[in-house]
Amino acid sequence: MSANERLDDLYDSLEEAFEDNEMEFVSLNRFREELTLTVESDDLIKVAKLLRDHKALQFEQCLDVCGVDYSEYGKTEWETTSAPNNGFGRGVTRDASQGFDPASRFAAVYHLLSVSLNQRLRLRVFLDESKPIVDSVIDIWNGVNWFEREAFDLYGIMFRNHPDLRRILTDYGFVGHPFRKDFPLSGHVEMRYDSEKQRVVYEPVKIDPRTLVPRVIRDDNRYVSGESEEAGN
Repeated sequence: MSANERLDDLYDSLEEAFEDNEMEFVSLNRFREELTLTVESDDLIKVAKLLRDHKALQFEQCLDVCGVDYSEYGKTEWETTSAPNNGFGRGVTRDASQGFDPASRFAAVYHLLSVSLNQRLRLRVFLDESKPIVDSVIDIWNGVNWFEREAFDLYGIMFRNHPDLRRILTDYGFVGHPFRKDFPLSGHVEMRYDSEKQRVVYEPVKIDPRTLVPRVIRDDNRYVSGESEEAGN
C-alpha cells in the first residue's frame, strides 16, 4: 500500500470513528500528504482517548506537543522582491486582510504516531488569547510531561491538571514567554554574573531593539535586460 493510500484510509477511518462515537471535529485538513485534525479544546481528552484506543487508529505515542502563536500569521513583514531569475526569493505573502481572531490566537499542537499501523496525525486545539488553557493529556500519553512544560514556558499555554507545570528552559524569574510574537527580540531584562555579589543579577536592557529582516534588495546586473549584452560588447 502506498503512502497516499494509507493517508486515504486514515482520513476515512477518522471520519468513521467520529461518526460512530457521535463526536464532532472542527476540521480535518490534508496538506502536503499530512493530516491535521482540529478539535474544540473541551473535547480534547475524549478525542485523545479515541485516537489512542480505536482499533483503526491506535495512536499509541505522542511524539511532541508544541505551541503556536497566530497573532502575526499572514502579515507581510518578510515580503521582499524576488530576484529576476526567481532563485533568491526571501519570504512569502499571505492574505492578512481579516487579521486574527483573539479567541484562537494560540494553538496547542500534538504530533501523534501509530507504531502498529504506521501512520501519523497532527492534532490541533485553538486557545483563547486571554485564557490559553487546555487539559493536559499526560494521563493518556505520559511522555508529554516535558513537552507541555516547554509549551507553557515559551508560549504561556496552561495545561490543566499537569502534575508539575513550571518553566523548563528559561530561568524561574524570567519575565514573559519568549516565543510569543509580541515578545521583544531584546527581551525585558538582561542578566550577568556580578563577581562582587557573587550571584546573577538582572538589569534593564541596554541595547536598542533592531529588525533582523534584510530591507535591501541588490539587483544583479547579470540578469538586467540589455546590460549583459552591452557588457559583452
